[in-house]
Amino acid sequence: MTRFTIASFNVKNLIEADQEYYRFEEYTPEEYAWKRAWLADQLLTMNADIVCFQEIFSEASLRDLVIETDELGQAANDAVIPDRSKRYARKAIFRKLAFEPYTEAALAFAPNLLDGGPGQRRPGVAILSRFGFAGAPEIIQDLPEPLDIPFSDLDGSDGGHYRIKRLSRPVLKVKIPVGDTIVTVFNCHLKSKLGELPRPEGAPFPPAADLVNYDPAARAMGSLRAGLRRMAEAWVLRRAILSELETGHPVMVLGDFNDSEHAVSSEIIKGETPFKNYAWMRRHDAQTKRDRYSDAENEVIQEAIGKVLLYSAEKLFVRKSLRDMVYTSAFGGVFESIDQILLSRHFHPDSPDRIGEMEYFSVLNDHLTDGSHPEAPYNKLASDHGQIMAHMVLGTAAP
Repeated sequence: MTRFTIASFNVKNLIEADQEYYRFEEYTPEEYAWKRAWLADQLLTMNADIVCFQEIFSEASLRDLVIETDELGQAANDAVIPDRSKRYARKAIFRKLAFEPYTEAALAFAPNLLDGGPGQRRPGVAILSRFGFAGAPEIIQDLPEPLDIPFSDLDGSDGGHYRIKRLSRPVLKVKIPVGDTIVTVFNCHLKSKLGELPRPEGAPFPPAADLVNYDPAARAMGSLRAGLRRMAEAWVLRRAILSELETGHPVMVLGDFNDSEHAVSSEIIKGETPFKNYAWMRRHDAQTKRDRYSDAENEVIQEAIGKVLLYSAEKLFVRKSLRDMVYTSAFGGVFESIDQILLSRHFHPDSPDRIGEMEYFSVLNDHLTDGSHPEAPYNKLASDHGQIMAHMVLGTAAP
């Protein structure tokens, strides 16, 4: 059996000091040193074999972070791992405590095609893999053809369409050799819930951004636009996932979905959850009220839906642990998981064709504070996301 860990880590605006990433936002050298040290501590604690990063403005800053993590890890190994002269050196506990440096790990970085100059930067994503990559990483952001989403009115007439030409942030797709298996990993960071507010030509800012002259309808429309974009991006990701699943490849999807597990955008990515039994359902081409799907057709439908369905690692963990203590975001009194790990049925414990499964699920969220509480000041240097990690094993015997 082969064991490995895979994690998602939104680092919150990683870039070197004295670089204005958003307007008037930058780190002093002292702030950057503190942030990098904090991130290195988190990365060391996870000690994950594969890490999917979001909000990376600079590949160089990420490489500096990995180097600092290795330095911390080596110091930790020197302090707690006994040398071979100790009679207890081979005990399993020390293998668990050991940190494996990322010196030989591969790093793939996907910069944001919309990245601009100072104050107008846009973040990308990255994947760090101790197993390397099989083939060249792929980046999905500019679409070969615009995605037109047609609408029809309730009377069936043309309702217009919504179009996107590119994703707000890139999706990074890599193939990773784990043992004798090639696993396809997608790292994504979907459009945030921050409203898209249009700015008239020649205007210095969007009118709806003026909070003194608050326009609730315009701001609600901005949220609607953001939601449409996030769901459209989810569909583009889903299409890429289906291409992999249809060839039989095991798939893992990680990242900042900017939505909870049961949001529509998340359901688009995962796929349609099947009913328990379609034999009671009236057929799509029913001629009478008794025309229902047969038992044989139910089996066909179940397989068609099930083979392309993704499963939440968090939900599998909650089912196994009989407790729900997971959240990766805290804001406005709402604690929820907007960072997710999704697994194809190759890793589902109930699948007769599984090639492995998840043994455990970890979340690092003790640093999160709810910004709505004045007694819990927001720290811009730490991440505003919890880090999540799935502990996987390949080679599990089929049930």
